[in-house]
Amino acid sequence: MKIRERYIAITLLNHTLIVLLVWLGIYSFFNFLAELNDVGTANYSVLEAFKYILFQMPGVSYDQASPIILLGCILGMGHLASTGQLLIFRVGGLSILKITWITIKNALIFIFAIIIFGELLVPTLTKYSESVRSNALGNSDLSISQNGFWIRDGDNFINVRNNINGQLFSEITVLEVNSLNEIERIIKSEQALFDGNSLDMTNNKIFNISKSGIFDNISVKERNSYEKTVSFDRDLIDSLEKKPKNLTTSTLFKKIQFLSENKLSSGAYEVELYKRLLKPFTLATMILMAMLFIFGSSRDASLGRKIFFGVALALSFELVSRIGGALALSFDFSPLFISILPAIIVMAVAMILLIKKSIS
Repeated sequence: MKIRERYIAITLLNHTLIVLLVWLGIYSFFNFLAELNDVGTANYSVLEAFKYILFQMPGVSYDQASPIILLGCILGMGHLASTGQLLIFRVGGLSILKITWITIKNALIFIFAIIIFGELLVPTLTKYSESVRSNALGNSDLSISQNGFWIRDGDNFINVRNNINGQLFSEITVLEVNSLNEIERIIKSEQALFDGNSLDMTNNKIFNISKSGIFDNISVKERNSYEKTVSFDRDLIDSLEKKPKNLTTSTLFKKIQFLSENKLSSGAYEVELYKRLLKPFTLATMILMAMLFIFGSSRDASLGRKIFFGVALALSFELVSRIGGALALSFDFSPLFISILPAIIVMAVAMILLIKKSIS
């Protein structure tokens, strides 16, 4: 890496870190004020509230990576422009397109680092912080997770009345359906242990239903144990009570695959998955839009105003992209098409305008 490129990279990194610290500081301040309302409940002290906010910070950094890096890069480039260094670089042989590429390259390095960090550590830290807060407030994990669910597994429909901890279920009902969508067997169990591959159910009543002419014959058997093999795993069970944005990318893949195999709607999860996969592409598009203002004519407006409009326009594009995801769910459009089409159009327009500025 040349000295000029290294200097630009360091400038962008410094401003991105400043934006990150300010962003996290504002988040922490207001959320800490909100947590003070619960201080004094059971064992929830100011120290516990501080620990909870602290362990939530990596998740905030991961969720807000795009606007944080965008602001850092644009403020960094704005600093170079306001001090005349950007002009010196251009006189020294760096074209507008080259400077833009250096900015985007460093931004992508930052965002890939945050994505890796977010996928590996954020879920664990977030789960730990929620568990610590819950225990300090006197709410055990048992009481929080006692929520039932319905899930389709091939030709079976499974209802769990109480999901104790993702491994122990109580009051389970399994409906086994044949190819004609007729119920052939109903299994009711008091509880079951889930090992990730099968349900080991205890104290079962099995109702077998068979047709005899126009009547249905029902026979009842009781069994102490019954093992039922399933196609879902613990990650999918854990994801039932989480919003798509709170799931890891690998869990999103498995969730979409499972829902598709069982002919269930997976639109919300597909929108979130494509948003993550396209995050580097979207970030590059937003930076291209903002760079148009950085390299604009100095007679049109002050540099500060240009940076403001550049950031506002780029963040507006992020908002429009999210609205597109909502529209895809509402009108059953392709989530991938809705996610990538605006970015492609805006990137093409921004590239054309930057090329014109570069050769003018």
